[in-house]
Amino acid sequence: MQSIKLCSHVGSDGILHLEIPLGITDKEIEVMVIYQQLESSTTVITPEELGWPSGFFEQTYGICQDDPIIIDSEGDFEIREEIV
Repeated sequence: MQSIKLCSHVGSDGILHLEIPLGITDKEIEVMVIYQQLESSTTVITPEELGWPSGFFEQTYGICQDDPIIIDSEGDFEIREEIV
């Protein structure tokens, strides 16, 4: 059994045409096709399309740089009886 991996294009008619030279003539063969749709790498989703306000990341990136967040002590907690 031989495996061949290739990328092809489905035309506007919705039909995939495969031309694979095998070097075999006048023989019966079994063919199995497994396909996976590839996502277009040119589709870029903008932050606005994801629901963020326009310019949000540009306006808020690094705003805590000069005023870091400091977590105060959580204090002492009372010791409670163990539940049995």
